[in-house]
Amino acid sequence: MPLTRHQEKHFTASDKIRDVIIGMSDGLTVPFALAAGVSAASGSAHLVVIAGLAEIAAGSISMGLGGYLAAKSDTDHYVSELAREKVEIKEVPTEEKREVDGILRSYGLTAEESAPVVEALSQKPQAWADFMMRFELGLEKPDPKRALTSALTIALSYAAGGFIPLLPYIVSPNLHAAFLLSVLMTLIALTIFGYMKGYFLGVNAIKSAFQTALIGGVAAAVAFLIARVIA
Repeated sequence: MPLTRHQEKHFTASDKIRDVIIGMSDGLTVPFALAAGVSAASGSAHLVVIAGLAEIAAGSISMGLGGYLAAKSDTDHYVSELAREKVEIKEVPTEEKREVDGILRSYGLTAEESAPVVEALSQKPQAWADFMMRFELGLEKPDPKRALTSALTIALSYAAGGFIPLLPYIVSPNLHAAFLLSVLMTLIALTIFGYMKGYFLGVNAIKSAFQTALIGGVAAAVAFLIARVIA
């Protein structure tokens, strides 16, 4: 009987999906709330569009910069910790071997089973340092392009999300009709986005869709009511 090769399927784009989630969730919610608030206070679709475009531009830059700095910080932290591990391996190898043994023992290996592994690993300083980074510190080597990729992904996702609630005000001169269409389009987008987010993250997709739409709707409602009261 022929053997079917086992194929493992793992989700490997978690960083990119996380960036899309960060950008899109804020992009849908913040401009939506702003458009609702400005429409209530100004009574002008033109003013809503101007304020919305300004917010999308500022929000995209701000969110993208935040993503860049966060990813750059992760990379800098990894580099500094790797350098520290290499120094420790060189200066206090006995202590580092003891730490490797402790890690292996925590996975159920006996002292006799872990000893040859520790000794073999100690003959390969780079692999030893990589092992300590992953299993002692829980740090994975970051992609050197991660900072720029993260910044662009978050910024573009924010802009894409932001144009959804703003589009009705761009195409329709009727403020009331534009507002209702914006609410409908954004709630649908939030629901779809929430569902896809739950699907990719492996959680309850329907629950995620409901929570995402609810949060976006509440944010817009609060902004609209505040603008109504102030105006």
